[in-house]
Amino acid sequence: MKFPWFRRTALAPVAQAYLDATTPRVARKTPLAELTFVVVDAETTGFDPARDRVLSLGALPVRAGRLELSGLQSWLVYQPDVALTASVNVHGILPAQTAAGQPEPEVLDELLPLLSGVVLVGHHLGFDLAMLNAAFERHHRLRLRNPTLDTAALAMRAVDAFRKTGYPGQRVPTLDEVCVQCGLVPLERHTAAGDAFTTAQLLLVLCARLQRQLGRPLVAGDLPLERG
Repeated sequence: MKFPWFRRTALAPVAQAYLDATTPRVARKTPLAELTFVVVDAETTGFDPARDRVLSLGALPVRAGRLELSGLQSWLVYQPDVALTASVNVHGILPAQTAAGQPEPEVLDELLPLLSGVVLVGHHLGFDLAMLNAAFERHHRLRLRNPTLDTAALAMRAVDAFRKTGYPGQRVPTLDEVCVQCGLVPLERHTAAGDAFTTAQLLLVLCARLQRQLGRPLVAGDLPLERG
């Protein structure tokens, strides 16, 4: 028996195209040079994905071991009903300033094609991913399914100072701490575009370190990738 009232509404074309192009895992033997990464960073009103909102986003593709600077994108996101919170002291974005930004659904529609079929990268990526998923669920009824790579976890594999000790409660390194160990100066810290650029640089530096340690070209299985 068919129930015409029990039909799932079709996804928007941009959402369906993303799902069709994106798989949640990468074959372990895939050479690093064949992977496409997109590094993301979000500045937000706070730390609760259910209540807080994204104020700005940055995204930078990395292909064949190179930053695609021409592909760097950033968005200021218009959020009409957000309160002034302590997070302003970090990113400096006042609620009134977002009036010059784009509506959240428009930003997501521009971001989604960039994320199709790639490995998603960030530093402490779990938070950015939670904020993005909350936004995509509000507007597209989907969650991102990309395989992911956290540069904090990569640093714990590639940098001796951050290697896992086996002791419970070991703290993962901050972006600034990894930059110091790698000799990088962060660009425009606590801006979405600046942090995305800095994290993309770290991705390349950390992969180069890991490759030197292993003495061979890297493959996907060498990285702490998480299934989407």
